[in-house]
Amino acid sequence: MQKIENDLSQGNVFTKLVLFALPFLASNIVQSFYNVADMLIVGNFAGTVSMSGVNIGGQVTLILTNVVIGLAMGATVLIGQYMGAGNRMALQRVTATIITLLLILSVVITVPMLIFKRQLLAVIQTPAESFAESDVYLTVTLTGVVFIFGYNALAAILRGMGNSRQPFYFVLIACITNVVLDLLFVAVFHWSAFGAALATVISQALSTVLCILYMVRNRFHFDFRLSSFRIHSDQLAKIIRLGLPTCIQNAVTNTSFLFLTAMVNLFGVSASAAVGAVGKFNSFAFMPVMAMSASISAMTAQNIGAGKIDRAVVACRIGTVFSVALMWLFFVGVQLFPEPILAIFSRDPEMIREGVTYLRSFSFDFLLVPFVFCLSGFLIGGGHTVFTLVASMLSSLILRIPICWIFGMALDWGLSGVGMGAPVASAGALLLILGYMISGRWKANAVHLN
Repeated sequence: MQKIENDLSQGNVFTKLVLFALPFLASNIVQSFYNVADMLIVGNFAGTVSMSGVNIGGQVTLILTNVVIGLAMGATVLIGQYMGAGNRMALQRVTATIITLLLILSVVITVPMLIFKRQLLAVIQTPAESFAESDVYLTVTLTGVVFIFGYNALAAILRGMGNSRQPFYFVLIACITNVVLDLLFVAVFHWSAFGAALATVISQALSTVLCILYMVRNRFHFDFRLSSFRIHSDQLAKIIRLGLPTCIQNAVTNTSFLFLTAMVNLFGVSASAAVGAVGKFNSFAFMPVMAMSASISAMTAQNIGAGKIDRAVVACRIGTVFSVALMWLFFVGVQLFPEPILAIFSRDPEMIREGVTYLRSFSFDFLLVPFVFCLSGFLIGGGHTVFTLVASMLSSLILRIPICWIFGMALDWGLSGVGMGAPVASAGALLLILGYMISGRWKANAVHLN
């Protein structure tokens, strides 16, 4: 067990945060490239129509992924606080509960999604030219939902215990596998969106199996035998109370982007492909701040569980300064070199032209996101997930969607107006979070371990 655990409530705060964040950052960068590989290879070997199909189908799968990540976050916070408090029995019970819960949910979600996938693609205004490719990509990736849920549950458990290295190794192996299979299936076999989806599912399955094997070999307290799969009602209630708000938050955020996808689809295939390419680049750009936010959450959870809230505050400050510096550099780079960035995904001049317009306006979000993410990570670690849900709802529904429609459609600013929705939404969320921090309500531990 010693190899799996990492006590974040002891030692130098800066060192602990950096050593935890670096593997997490590397893992997120690799996972982002894992997702971008489909777009890159399909865009270069199968064309814009297949690229649009992968983007649209991938948007739906991304919602499911972020839903499970949000729910697993409840387990991560609980595990972190139980670790800090030294409560081994509760640690075992919450682990069994989250693994069993997500296994059940993967089946419950997959079946209706497979039945109604075509209706969903129609609702989001999927262009006729790319409908078939979107359909096949979504169909294949839905068969791998059990692996998406399984891996994210296991990774959340490890990170709650302070271990960010092993999830990185598993994702790295899966990413390399995905790229190799993408090249084989798309570039050699010419299977287009189907090949990209199949490569993704196989890679996700590999990462899940590797994670299980690592835990079993190191005598993890959950042995993956049939008799060990059970749901403990007390831990389930806590996971839901902590994880459901984050789950809803992620679902709402990604659904809002799905609405934007539907809006952009009205502009045509080139615009759809351009927004998809920008989205994939943004997934890279946001990785450092997302990793730091998650690291702050893990450190906050363990230190609050151990009664050391001052260490959690220091970790939040260090992480925020780092994230701001990095994201502002990304902003400068995007404003100066948008064309070379987009040319990585496709040489289509129309796609690049549309993408430059969208990327330049959207990138103003880079100036605000580090503050929003790091402060939210701090609050989540303290169990304040209901508040972070409220802030996200304000950002995603009340601000982002209306602003995108007003600027992009009503005022006819096109993709430039649609891109402005993100920074306006982040500004609103940041103001709300700052008000909550000033109020001092963040100081109370909202987890209630007893």
